[in-house]
Amino acid sequence: MTRSEVTVGWDQGLHLRRAAQLVRLAQGFHSRIFFHLGSRMADARSVISLVLLSAGLGTALVVEAVGADESEAVRAIQEFFRDLSLGDG
Repeated sequence: MTRSEVTVGWDQGLHLRRAAQLVRLAQGFHSRIFFHLGSRMADARSVISLVLLSAGLGTALVVEAVGADESEAVRAIQEFFRDLSLGDG
């Protein structure tokens, strides 16, 4: 299992469009990927699950991947959050 923390950097938070982009990214890996926010957990391959986290601007999320390519998956998620935080929401 590989875990890391990412921060939502979009003015509108983790909204539908960003969630859909995350799902497409997660689908490219064999590992199972989850996001944790307090006691809540979301499957990275489910748009609804991600949106229901209600993660707003500045929210810290723990990303966890389990599987053969878990390190690569977490690294890609970190880059997704870092790169998109530099652009508009």
